[in-house]
Amino acid sequence: MSDNPDSIESGTAATRPALVPGSAHAAEAPAEPHGEELRRDRLLAALTLMAGVGLFLAVPFALQAGSPFFLPLTAAVVIAIALVPALEWLERRGLPAALSALLCVLLFLIIANAALASIVVPAWQWVSILPDRIDQIQSNIAPLIDFYSAAERFVNRTIENFATAPAREAAQVSTAAPPTSLIDLVGTSAPSAIIEMFFAVLVIYFFLSGWTRLRRAAITSRSSFDGAMATARVIQNVVDDTSAYLGTITVINLMLGLIVAGLLWTIGMPTPLMWGGIVALLNYIPYFGPVIAALLLALGGLMTFNDVWWALLPALMMTGAHLIEANAITPLVVGHRLTISPILILVSLSFWGWVWGTPGALLAVPLLIIIQTVLRAAGKPDIAGFLFEQGTLVGEPRRAIAPIAKKPEEAS
Repeated sequence: MSDNPDSIESGTAATRPALVPGSAHAAEAPAEPHGEELRRDRLLAALTLMAGVGLFLAVPFALQAGSPFFLPLTAAVVIAIALVPALEWLERRGLPAALSALLCVLLFLIIANAALASIVVPAWQWVSILPDRIDQIQSNIAPLIDFYSAAERFVNRTIENFATAPAREAAQVSTAAPPTSLIDLVGTSAPSAIIEMFFAVLVIYFFLSGWTRLRRAAITSRSSFDGAMATARVIQNVVDDTSAYLGTITVINLMLGLIVAGLLWTIGMPTPLMWGGIVALLNYIPYFGPVIAALLLALGGLMTFNDVWWALLPALMMTGAHLIEANAITPLVVGHRLTISPILILVSLSFWGWVWGTPGALLAVPLLIIIQTVLRAAGKPDIAGFLFEQGTLVGEPRRAIAPIAKKPEEAS
């Protein structure tokens, strides 16, 4: 063996196998650029995620600030989706799309106006006589104050403040009679509501009249057959789930309202249909709606009856009817197809109630159904994999290093 380093180096270079692409020795080459690309991809993934979080946090404030536009638009789209089965039924009978949409809108307006008229006008009369019934309410709850002696001072102070200030303000501010019609009430209290309602009605009509054309365009514009079938399936699932939920819950709420109205009529409660309508309307809001309805019925009972236990009977009747409906009727009728997680319902209620108030709470569950249906078809995002694994922004997956094949003489 020669001691010359040059010969050793040249010999080593001469005997070093060439790194032929595709050979087993080529796998030994370090993939240094891959680590840099992976770091760049993770940085881009983190920036994309932060931008998405910022957009997600900004959208609620935009919806809240633009509620005069977004609220009627969203409500109109939800109502129109619920009316699509009726539209398709009319179209199958040979009616044109425009006429079918017009009939659906007219039917909805007749039902909605009749329900609002039966609720709003009597409720306005109850509000107008509330200052005159403060003394009766105070005398009715006096036994309860005596029973809970520990809270007597706090309750008496609250009732005194409530009984004196609002009564003077009501006598000084206005002595005009309440509006005698729903049009007067809407026109004097909120003129902008008429414009928003008209805008929502137009959206419902044009959505329904162009529904068949819009659905065909959404399906046929896909570049593949699988994409067209997936789009058609998502559209049909959104319509079926939303209309089934709203239709079923509407029937259940109407039956609950009629039962409560009948029970209140038997005990002599004034305007029982109004109270039944309030119960039916608030029952669209899960969890919180029935509680508010029971409190309103308790207040109405205290304003009507002289005995405290008799005054609390309307609220007890409504609570009993709601418990039977919520635990026996609704699970049996709705079934497991439209079962939603209670946590998601609470999150949706708190979110949309914060954004749009009571109308947002009424739309919370239908919007949750629509969002769930779309996400179920599109797939849920894997944020952890997006950040800590290769993520969706990485072009090529990591390739495993192939083992180096040994020569037969080396193996022996």
